[in-house]
Amino acid sequence: MPPKRKAQQPDERPVDAAEGKLQTSSLLTTAQGVRLADTDHSLKAGPRGPSLMDDFHLREKITHFDHERIPERVVHARGAAAHGTFTAYGNAGSITRAGFLQRGRETPVFVRFSTVLGSRGSADTVRDVRGFATKFYTDEGNFDLVGNNMPVFFIQDGIKFPDIIHAGKPHPDREIPQAQTAHDTFWDFVSLHTEATHHVMWAMSDRGIPRSFRTMEGFGVHTFRLVNAKDETCLVKFHWKPVAGIHSLVWEEAQIAAGADPDFHRRDLADGIDAGVPLEFELGLQIMPDSDDQTFEGIDLLDPTKIVPEELCEVQLVGKLSLDRNPTNYFAETEQVAFHTGNLVPGIEVTDDPLMQARLFSYLDTQLTRLGGPNFTQLPINCPHAGVNDNLRDGMHQTAVHRGIAPYLPNSLGQEGEPVPADEGAFVHVPREVSGPKVRANPASFADHFSQAALFWASMTAIEQAHIVEAFTFELSKCYEQPIRERMLGVLANVATELCTAVAAGLGMPAPSGTPVVDPTPSPALSQLVDTPGPIAGRVIGVIAADGADLAGINKLRRAIEAKGAVLRLLAPSGGTIKRARTTQPVERTFLTTRSIEYDAVVVAAGNPTLTDGRLTVLLGELFRHCKVIAAWGDGVDVLTAAGIDTTAPGIVLGDTVAKPYTSELIAAVGLHRAWDRSV
Repeated sequence: MPPKRKAQQPDERPVDAAEGKLQTSSLLTTAQGVRLADTDHSLKAGPRGPSLMDDFHLREKITHFDHERIPERVVHARGAAAHGTFTAYGNAGSITRAGFLQRGRETPVFVRFSTVLGSRGSADTVRDVRGFATKFYTDEGNFDLVGNNMPVFFIQDGIKFPDIIHAGKPHPDREIPQAQTAHDTFWDFVSLHTEATHHVMWAMSDRGIPRSFRTMEGFGVHTFRLVNAKDETCLVKFHWKPVAGIHSLVWEEAQIAAGADPDFHRRDLADGIDAGVPLEFELGLQIMPDSDDQTFEGIDLLDPTKIVPEELCEVQLVGKLSLDRNPTNYFAETEQVAFHTGNLVPGIEVTDDPLMQARLFSYLDTQLTRLGGPNFTQLPINCPHAGVNDNLRDGMHQTAVHRGIAPYLPNSLGQEGEPVPADEGAFVHVPREVSGPKVRANPASFADHFSQAALFWASMTAIEQAHIVEAFTFELSKCYEQPIRERMLGVLANVATELCTAVAAGLGMPAPSGTPVVDPTPSPALSQLVDTPGPIAGRVIGVIAADGADLAGINKLRRAIEAKGAVLRLLAPSGGTIKRARTTQPVERTFLTTRSIEYDAVVVAAGNPTLTDGRLTVLLGELFRHCKVIAAWGDGVDVLTAAGIDTTAPGIVLGDTVAKPYTSELIAAVGLHRAWDRSV
């Protein structure tokens, strides 16, 4: 059985003005507050008669049910979210006047993670970009940092956004394939628009299938402009650095999870928070001069398909995000939250990035349709915590009862709402010279589509490069049109000869020649592989046992890993409890109800040397293939041997008893995420 959920406690927060008296009665009422005696029978003309039109409760109940679903997002429909707090370190105070980045400030936040292409009913672990959208409820108004888990985008100009999404979505004739890019229209588009090359390198890497939200990096994608109290400016890129490290699934795991547990990521998010292990990220800034040409080390900062390597510009950490509270209601919060790149606060401005410019229009326009009108900001999840006096009136779903007769400025009727000077906290854009002819064109610097794709490839380790080759081979093999494959191989030939050659071999096609970048300088920060153990908070370690197992040893192991913030789950052949003498422990998973994807490591307890089961053999075999840590103590080693596990391979942790050296070795092995030396 899954871990028992904590009982939901009454919400003791003060009722927000925007919430009014909604859902506060202990008695059943209509939406108008009229108390009801019966909600099981419609009003009829006699027990067998037709229902009557004057049954206002029936009509209200059914009508609301008919409209329970709002139009789902065109992109980022599949999401999960959490509440938390952002705490500023204070070291950004010299470069921005934004209040939430000043020393000691704590700001409530709501973060929504999502996939891009799939519908709400799709799986979590598909290969895709992940959204990482953060709403800061600051004292100066809401600031939304609407980013992704990849720092670059497919396109350079927002006018192409409908095209790339239409190409990536299921084919319109059959509505397949769902939530994936392994089909003709996507690869047709990106092979014809080579500006997408850098992004597809990221998407085909392990970044496209993250292990969890807590082990996923986040990026603001665009370059922003920060303004300090002296009106001095600089250009920055935003980064979210996960405290738990950056880790991913392997492809087979992602496929298994999509079938066995399509809610894999949202379950991990919610269960981790319930277990008292918050998701933690540090906010980092790459700070660059605000030069006239808006470039840095030859990199055009207005091009959203480019990164600034961290070796050229260090990421300076300026605050910490902790997500420690699950939503109370998915629809009211996770589904109705509305992000907008134009939700800015004093001290943060956008740049002329042509993708960002289109987003400034698109997000607001989208919310008007999705949330039924212009008053979506009054929904509790979207409502700013700062005071509001906006002179906006009426419209669908208006919940505020406005007073006064002068919703305009200036007025002579004494109503409040006068604009305030910049030195009293108003948002005032820094004056900048803007000029140029009206053209539909890109700057010449946008024409470089391959140098950073080559940089990314050169920055990967051998195992990461092998995964990229496998991903390209898999995706292109799903394309029916041979010219699309040929054209995409031509694109890869301009990135790296060895990449193109390997993918072509996998497709059984000749490798075309190209003009790849010669000896690009690698950026080690782009690789996910680590050689030093990291934290294991939020990880899940399974222990395999049955009646007669060493329960004292299991208890020692549980204490050791829970002290590090990890979770232990007991696996057994059947449910209930396992016992030894007069001691028992509850079984949390059975061989029938679990798969290897649930665990970052599995340990076989001593006391069951003859434990055999075909499903256990499959589980251990998958763990071994996926390079995860496998451990045993005492005669539990015999179970591994019987299942065909090579106990001399890397990442296999053996011991006689559960002593401190054994648990330390196990924790360190899990901290490395995987034993990649075991990979074929």
